[in-house]
Parts: sequence; structure tokens; C-alpha cells
Amino acid sequence: MTTTVTKEQIKEIAEQLDCGFSCYFNKKDNELLFVPDPDHHPDMEMSAWKSELKKIRKNPNNFITIDPPSSSESFEIMAEFAESLEDGKLRDELIQALNKRKPFREFKFVIDNSGDFRQKWFDFKSTKLQERVEDELRYVNDEEE
Repeated sequence: MTTTVTKEQIKEIAEQLDCGFSCYFNKKDNELLFVPDPDHHPDMEMSAWKSELKKIRKNPNNFITIDPPSSSESFEIMAEFAESLEDGKLRDELIQALNKRKPFREFKFVIDNSGDFRQKWFDFKSTKLQERVEDELRYVNDEEE
């Protein structure tokens, strides 16, 4: 069986992962289900996702689960972005931010005040998350063949 996912679905999955949702991709019919990840949304009431959870529990083997990136994976993406920039003030500020006590907050503060680079950061992160989704789905496809 070959799992086929469109570019639009990959983008949608990446966007939902970025919001802290887990994706459940149904290998049988390509349906996408999104459920809040408890690590990212510990206080969220799950009853709103009752029907999705029921579908997943009913046929768990039909679904490929893609979870949001871990803190260390998110940190790696931020570091990779900082390293990708040309030498200069912003690059130095981002690297310094990542070495502070609260690197996520510090990185966000610097990037939110970086003008056009803020959008470049969002585009970079989106691309990295889409690549991650493609890799995870490719790995599952390789196992099934």
C-alpha cells in the first residue's frame, strides 16, 4: 500500500503541528484528523475532539500519527535558522538569545523585533516542519512496501 499525501495536506499538517496539534493521517482514505497534543495543551478540554478520538480508537492501525516537534527539535530549528543568516547583528542576537536561560522567549523577542526577518523565520520554520512531515510519511511508506 502506498500512502499518498498532497502538498496541501503536508502544509496543513505542518501548520497544525506548529500550533501544538497531533496529526492522525488515515492511510485508508487520506483523511486528516487533528487533536491537541497534551504536552502542548495540558489544560485543553478534549471533549471537543470526541468524534476524532473515537475514529482513532476504533481503527488505530489505519492511522499514522505525527506529533508536534519536541522542545529539542524546535530548538534545533531555531538554531539552524540563526546559523543560516549572514554574519551580522541579527545573527549574533539570535545566537545569544538561544544561549540564555529562556531561549524560546528570548528568540521570539528578538525575531518579533527584526522587521522583515520575522517573516523569513516563519517561512523557514514552515519549510522545516513540512520536510519533517514528508520524512515521517516517507519512513512509514518504506516500512509498508
